[in-house]
Amino acid sequence: MEISLEGWNIVDTDGAEWFPWVGTAGEARAKVLGSADGYTVVLVEAQPGYQGSPHEHAFAEFHYLVSGSVRNQGVAMKAGDGYAAAAGSTHADFATETGATYLVIFKL
Repeated sequence: MEISLEGWNIVDTDGAEWFPWVGTAGEARAKVLGSADGYTVVLVEAQPGYQGSPHEHAFAEFHYLVSGSVRNQGVAMKAGDGYAAAAGSTHADFATETGATYLVIFKL
């Protein structure tokens, strides 16, 4: 099999631009690390006090906590933890008191 980049979206993170990651409180920024078939991989840096906006997942969402800690759906998460949220699930609670860096994969 030959090496091919067809269907690949490989992103140089140093060249990817940060943009605001809006929630209901606090500040966060994000950069897209790749996308394919409607799914997007995003690196997020959330400052202490950041809270995500409540929403319903139209598609599955995947999350990996790189550093810091978050409270997700009432569950305390530390670096190295992750979650998968099924399509149709609701996301009513996401916040960090310490600040956090995480990867999230989702489809809009």
